[in-house]
Amino acid sequence: MTTPDLIGLVISYAYATGLLLIAELVRRRQGYPQEFTRKIVHIGAGMWVFGVLGLFDNWYIGIIPFASFIVINYFLWRYKVLDAVDAQDSTPGTVYFAVSISILFIAFWRTGSPGDRGYIAVAGTMAMTWGDSLAAIIGKIWGRHKYTISKSTRSLEGSLVMFLASATAMFLVLLLLPGSPLSPSALPIGIPISLTAALIAALAATCAEAVSPHGMDNISVPLISGLAIFGTVMALG
Repeated sequence: MTTPDLIGLVISYAYATGLLLIAELVRRRQGYPQEFTRKIVHIGAGMWVFGVLGLFDNWYIGIIPFASFIVINYFLWRYKVLDAVDAQDSTPGTVYFAVSISILFIAFWRTGSPGDRGYIAVAGTMAMTWGDSLAAIIGKIWGRHKYTISKSTRSLEGSLVMFLASATAMFLVLLLLPGSPLSPSALPIGIPISLTAALIAALAATCAEAVSPHGMDNISVPLISGLAIFGTVMALG
């Protein structure tokens, strides 16, 4: 373990703690509903993948925060420690999200290696971070055209936002991250492949979100998005 790895661990846990405390403070002081503050945590946690890429020298140390939050989030959900994150009837979605991020980064992130494809893990995470979060918010406010698949009810408006937000976020990651200071070993893949992979993955993510039981989309959306991107990049790259 290097000094940057150690610093990365400290900063990662400090960031996560601060995020949870801010969400709880916002809920108590401003009176925002749990669903809103949960999304704050959801987005904040998802965006930290960029911090992890920039802080750690070794990928196997960098995945420790993700993996440990499988246990931490389970404890928070099981005992309903923070109302800003878990309501009495909430699913263990935060646990599933930590599981999916851990799997993606274990599968694709290899610091300092020509085979590093950490950008796939980040893009898959963005489908959940921005796609699902914005879909839930927009669908809740403006969703008028409902549909139900396998007991999962969504809105056409929310699904459209899911597709557009996921495609945009994943395209930007695929285009800008490989070869950047955050992912110097990864080879750039260019606009055509980035766009194609983002569109295919966004469609897959939208379908997965539509059919997944409540909470399970935290696993299905990131993993299916990551696999769709990997398959497309391998086929076209």
